[in-house]
Amino acid sequence: MNRICIFLFCLIGFTVVNAQIHEIGVFVGGSNYIGDIGPTTYIAPNELAFGLLYKWNKSPRHSWRISYTQAKISSKDSDASSPGRTQRGYNFENNIKEVSLGLEFNFFDFNLHELTPKITPYIYSGLTYFAYDELFFINGETKVDYTNGALAIPMTIGIKSNILTHLILGVEVGARYTMTDNLDGSNPKNKNLAPLKFGDINSKDWYVFSGFTLTYTFGNKPCYCVNK
Repeated sequence: MNRICIFLFCLIGFTVVNAQIHEIGVFVGGSNYIGDIGPTTYIAPNELAFGLLYKWNKSPRHSWRISYTQAKISSKDSDASSPGRTQRGYNFENNIKEVSLGLEFNFFDFNLHELTPKITPYIYSGLTYFAYDELFFINGETKVDYTNGALAIPMTIGIKSNILTHLILGVEVGARYTMTDNLDGSNPKNKNLAPLKFGDINSKDWYVFSGFTLTYTFGNKPCYCVNK
């Protein structure tokens, strides 16, 4: 009877712990913006971005992921290829602070209980909430109206590998399709500022984080029972 209880305890422990290997780490990279000011290149980091992330690996193929990232975004018309934007000569800066929650999917099995070297491409998506400043332009200069928040849809692709027993290094690019058109001051929400709108007011702004993740894995190894 005791052996059966021990076996069941080990089996439950293996099932639970094997499904709950954790990762905690950092993201370091760059940010860029795509909207009504400056160039429209999607991957062109020009400001520093950094953050923290946590993953709960539910299987070798998928994990829940939550992260906090902050960065400055900036752009200027003088860097654009469009003559209209170049002649206009606007520029802006804004600050992004986001929390993102979603699912990361590995294209290949990435079993953290195996010590052999592994590498896999992955994708991530979910839902992001971010804080930013509502801007507006007056006399060619940006002013801050108030701080606001909005939702965004993250679309991230990357590749990762276990470089040491407990360390995983990843490289990723993540675009955020936002639910606002005023990261750049082109479409202020304040009705009193409506005459100051410019650009395409029917399109939403994007911002992109590109960089490296380094995570530390932890969590007990599976329980192996031996009959004696």
